[in-house]
Amino acid sequence: MSTMDKLILHCDLNNFFATASLTQHPDLADGPVAVAGDPEKRHGIILAKNMPAKIKGVKTAEPIWKAMQKCPDLVLLKPDYALYVQYSERVKEIYYRYTGNIEPFGIDEAWLDISEHGKDIAFGTKTAHAIREAVKKETGLTVSIGVSFSKVFAKLGSDYKKPDAVTTISRENYQSLIWPLPVGELLCVGYATAKKLSKIAITTIGELACASPEVLKHLLGKNGLMLKDFANGVDDSAVKAVDHAFGFKGIGNSMTTVRDLVCDDDVKIAFLMLAEMVSARMREKEVCAGCITIYLRDNSLQYISRQKTLETPTFVSDEIADISMALFRQHWQIEGRPIRSIGIRASEFMPIYHTAQVCFFEREDIRKKQNLEFAKDRINQKFGKNTVVRATFMDDSAPKEQHDNALHDVHPLSFFRG
Repeated sequence: MSTMDKLILHCDLNNFFATASLTQHPDLADGPVAVAGDPEKRHGIILAKNMPAKIKGVKTAEPIWKAMQKCPDLVLLKPDYALYVQYSERVKEIYYRYTGNIEPFGIDEAWLDISEHGKDIAFGTKTAHAIREAVKKETGLTVSIGVSFSKVFAKLGSDYKKPDAVTTISRENYQSLIWPLPVGELLCVGYATAKKLSKIAITTIGELACASPEVLKHLLGKNGLMLKDFANGVDDSAVKAVDHAFGFKGIGNSMTTVRDLVCDDDVKIAFLMLAEMVSARMREKEVCAGCITIYLRDNSLQYISRQKTLETPTFVSDEIADISMALFRQHWQIEGRPIRSIGIRASEFMPIYHTAQVCFFEREDIRKKQNLEFAKDRINQKFGKNTVVRATFMDDSAPKEQHDNALHDVHPLSFFRG
């Protein structure tokens, strides 16, 4: 993999609406089932179907009456959007164990950029299988995941094999794996574009990849050149974590350290680094958190997540670090279980100037801490990022993140919209 490449996963929950609905009707799982617009009146369209229905020819977006002709024993269920959002949130929590940089693509798909943990394609495949197994075990859903060096090829990978599968598209195999596919499989090639391309004898992704740039530009304008790039895996677009102002669900950051964390002091410094980043982002958004979650993963990729709901919401980095350390000490024995990756997530937000009651004896201490945080922000804004840093971060023996240039990039958690 090129040093300029990213390591991207695209996760696509299989038959999501139908599978999520069947978690409430497990007795129906072995027969043909579809989620439809209005099952009682038998009009509307098929929104999703399970595998037995698909085998009998039922298709998404076809009229209910047509689906019933193909499959008279088809069971129709009403859509339950609250349930779908709930499952999206549960799956998102699993994704966040591996990265905070998550870009949703509809309610059931998402790109994950795990480049912060390394760019080895084999590591990406291993991570994808870990996610796939966790989703199945913890939610009952299945997910297909594409692993690649670009977003467009990762998306092709998740579509390549379904359900419950991982497909890796690398620099070494993409021509043999991807180029024979129909051109319509490529992201941004819709029916109309595929029809135009077929008129100049371009029917596969490989033929598009090798086509004349001049011909493509004449036929499709600048989009033709973009599609040629896509067919060759040239896609430098970044995975963009969604941060809707006060519609976001969480703000978090995780890091993989250069060396394993082997003692409480190592973990404390790492939590302080993460707490600084998360608290700074919260102050930018003028929110404080009512819940803190930690994520810990050891060097054999076994992980836990634990959370604490707070009586008094906070944006103070010291408090966030202290809460994280308390959770760590309660749920993890560092001896014999070194930590490779570590993360903090803040959630359950409220406005930063809230009116929550604070104990009289704690008020002065809390105000001093809050004022100190705002003072740090003002100094860093005036004189440059990281003008004020904790002395403990300057120690050469302190734990460091694998990619220092990304150390202070806070990745807010994605929010799957219904």
